Amino acid sequence: MKITKLETFLVKPRWIFLKIHTDEGLVGLGEPILEGRALTCATAVEELAPYLIGKDPTRVVHHWQAMYRHAFYRGGPLLTSALSGVEQALWDLTGKALGVPIYKLLGGPTRDRIRIYKGGVRPDTIKSWVNKGFTAFKTGVAKDRPARIIESQAFVEQATNHFAALREAAGSEVDIAIDFHGAVSPQTAQLLVKALEPYHPMFIEEPVQCQNVDVLADIAHSTHIPIATGERLYTKWGFREVLEKRAASILQPDLCHAGGIFETRLIAGMAEAYYAGIAPHCPLGPIALAACIQLDAAIPNFLAQEHTTLGEGYLKEPFTFEDGYVALPIKPGLGIELDEEALSDKIDHDWRNPQSYDAFDGSVVDW
Repeated sequence: MKITKLETFLVKPRWIFLKIHTDEGLVGLGEPILEGRALTCATAVEELAPYLIGKDPTRVVHHWQAMYRHAFYRGGPLLTSALSGVEQALWDLTGKALGVPIYKLLGGPTRDRIRIYKGGVRPDTIKSWVNKGFTAFKTGVAKDRPARIIESQAFVEQATNHFAALREAAGSEVDIAIDFHGAVSPQTAQLLVKALEPYHPMFIEEPVQCQNVDVLADIAHSTHIPIATGERLYTKWGFREVLEKRAASILQPDLCHAGGIFETRLIAGMAEAYYAGIAPHCPLGPIALAACIQLDAAIPNFLAQEHTTLGEGYLKEPFTFEDGYVALPIKPGLGIELDEEALSDKIDHDWRNPQSYDAFDGSVVDW
C-alpha cells in the first residue's frame, strides 16, 4: 500500500479534516488544526505531502521521526499540529489495513468504556445534564471582564460563588473541574485556588500560563487540589519539565497539537511513572475525539475525556453516550466514517481567535 494524495478541507465551526488516500482505496482520516490558523496549518500539511506520497503509511513512527527531525526547526504549535493530524490518519490507515481498532495496536484496551465530561455548564443547567447521565463537568472562571494582574476581592468572590452554586446544584457525587485558561495572573491565581478548595474541584486547569512552570509548581505544591495543564505543550519534550518539577498531577495533551496518538501514548507513559493522570484536551471535531478515544482505551492512567461533539452531523455513526460514558469503537482504525452528505453544508470557515482587551485601559489581555 502506498500513499497517493493528501487532501485537506476546512469544516465548520473551526476545524480542518484531512484525508490521506492510498493506491489500495483505503482512506485515512486526521484532524490537523491549530485554532485560528487553519489556512496556515493546511499549508503545513501540504508541505509534508512530498515526503509522504509513495510511502507505506503503516510505518507510522518512522514517518513521524522523519517529518519531525528533518524539519531542522523542530516542533512548535503549527508544525506539530500539522504532524499530529497526519499521524492520526496514518494510524487510521494502519488499523484499516490490519482490520483492527488502533487501541489493539497499542496493547489492547485497558477499560471497557470511556468517561467523558461536559463543558460550559451553568448552575441553572448542570442538574439537567446530570439527569442525562453526565457525572463530570468543567467550567471556567466566572467573571464580568478579563482578569487584571492584581484582582479585587469582589472578582475572587464572584468566581468562587459561581463554582459554589454549581457544586450545590450538582451535589457532592459529581466531579466538577475549573479552567483558569492561563488567563489569571500568578498574583491572583493562588488566591482563587485557595478560595475554591472548600468546594472540591476535580482539578484546576492552567491556573497560570503553562510556560510558567516554576510558578505552576509553587501552586501545585501549595494546594491539595490536583493541578492540570498540557493543552499548549507539544511532544514528550514539552511535558518533561512539568513532570520533573511536579507542576501538575493531571496532564492534558491535545492529540491534534502534541504530536498525535503514539506521541501522546509516550507522554502518558512518562506521566504514569510520576503517578500522574491523563485527561486529553479536545475542544475540536469528531476525528480528534475518535483519536482521543483510541488512546484513552489503551492507557492505564486515563481520567476523563473532554469533548464538544459526539459526531452528530459529521459522522455516519456518532459515538453513543450512556451514563457518562461512550462505548469503545470496534471498527478498524479510528472506527469512524464521515457523513459526506451531512458535511456538505459545513465546508469552509473563517474562524478567528477572540480578541480581549482590558475594560479599564484598553490594553491586550489573555482570553
